[in-house]
Amino acid sequence: MFMQFMRAKSLFNFVAESIKKLSPEEKREIQLLLHDYIREDNREEILKNFQSAKVEQERGELVFSADIAELKNLLEQ
Repeated sequence: MFMQFMRAKSLFNFVAESIKKLSPEEKREIQLLLHDYIREDNREEILKNFQSAKVEQERGELVFSADIAELKNLLEQ
């Protein structure tokens, strides 16, 4: 496990140092790619959460209320 960590850290350092050597235009392209990758990761996380909530709803595990006292009570459980 430690060796995997060290290899990953070395790879990260290599990538970071390689990016430093790129031209400003190439760095901007990397930035745009990372922005897109992060956006896609976020979309996948939202979809995963939606699917999980949908299953909870189908099982009747979700509770809805407009009563603030009841909502507070639910949060404390």
